[in-house]
Amino acid sequence: MSLPPIEANTEAVLRFPGRLSASPVSPLRSPVSPLLPILIVLHRETSTPGRVGNVLRALGYGLDIRRPRFGDALPETLDDHAGAVIFGGPMSANDPDDFVRREIDWIAVPLREQRPFLGICLGAQMLAKQLGAKVAPHPQGRAQMGYYPIRPTAAGHAACPGWPDHVYHWHCDGFELPAGAELLAEASDFPVQAIQAGHAFGFQFHPDVTYAMMHRWTTRGCERLALPGARERHHHFADRAQHDVIERAWLNRFLDGWRARMPMSVMSQAAE
Repeated sequence: MSLPPIEANTEAVLRFPGRLSASPVSPLRSPVSPLLPILIVLHRETSTPGRVGNVLRALGYGLDIRRPRFGDALPETLDDHAGAVIFGGPMSANDPDDFVRREIDWIAVPLREQRPFLGICLGAQMLAKQLGAKVAPHPQGRAQMGYYPIRPTAAGHAACPGWPDHVYHWHCDGFELPAGAELLAEASDFPVQAIQAGHAFGFQFHPDVTYAMMHRWTTRGCERLALPGARERHHHFADRAQHDVIERAWLNRFLDGWRARMPMSVMSQAAE
């Protein structure tokens, strides 16, 4: 099976036929818009918001990128932001590092202010810990690196239709369902795959991954592909050719609904 070409500008320039302009959106420039920016939290110097960032830019949002691991502060309120996304990273939500603790504590801000929040992989585990749930490695030491089946629940279908049946993973830790949160999707080795708590969502998987990101992860992190349960490198790309179109379309729908959770009063202020 032939592989798809590397996505434009290395980090996936997206097109939205039938809804937005078909011309590419530069990952380095946001459209002129009265919308408040989205707070983006990354964990490595070279990390990018990937496909999630591309979709948000195409929807008209600027991205306020912060890296607390390298000294960036997080805002005391989200009054100046439309929402927040915390992405993944090589560390654990159980690590004692100060920035990990600060990020987990900070998630109380979007929860308290009822602003849209999304945690991806590590970010989802941080959300789970903020909500009082346990984060831990698989009891048999299994990992998920590659595409794996996922089963949306009735609540998941209600939150966003058209879920893919396989999604991309890159993790060793998982998390339990926090008290009061809804289970949106489940799986076998790591049962909790997606959760919702008010306007906050957590995904154990990586809908943000672009073709270029997959190349980097499977090259620089190739030793992880020997872990129990991990897929061999060639399966990552063969499975992407089969599953990515559906996952990408689902992400577009999800983010369109997620950003609409911003309070109308704040959206009106931003437009003034």
